Amino acid sequence: MAFPPPPQPQPSSSGTIQSTPITIIGPQYSLPYPVDLACTRKVLSLTGRGFLVTDINDTVIFKVKEKLFSVHDKQTLFDAAGNPVVTVTKKVLSMHGRHFVYRGASTDEKDLICTVKKSKLLQWKTTLDVFLANNTKMSVPDFKVKGSWNGRSCVIYAGESNNILAQVSSISQF
Repeated sequence: MAFPPPPQPQPSSSGTIQSTPITIIGPQYSLPYPVDLACTRKVLSLTGRGFLVTDINDTVIFKVKEKLFSVHDKQTLFDAAGNPVVTVTKKVLSMHGRHFVYRGASTDEKDLICTVKKSKLLQWKTTLDVFLANNTKMSVPDFKVKGSWNGRSCVIYAGESNNILAQVSSISQF
């Protein structure tokens, strides 16, 4: 049974969709067109847990592996060939739920790509501030992520603007 293609992202009344690509990790992970991806949680194993990111043909695009017993809640994103793309760690004592994203499997300061933190301590809807590594003052975020984890959707904005860089939405199929 074939399902109709999901709707393409449309600009909201308060923002416009960014057409110029922004490359943070590498051009091999950027495409000039929207791509539908799905996340599938894998079962818990002795070595950890994780999930797969697949395209509409069930081709694995990324794998996420999470260590079960890790002081910093370490997660690593791998590409389909098994190469580490980024590693995410959580700061142990942080009121804003601060996370650090590093290049590859590294957690060295020289490989820091960005820092992510909650915009406010108490939130009804999730809003995250993303600061690239060269933004050391961290007074204005380079990106803002607004979304609903329960609704499995979010919108990524350029800084404090209404310019939409990416959208993630959950599409239910019955």
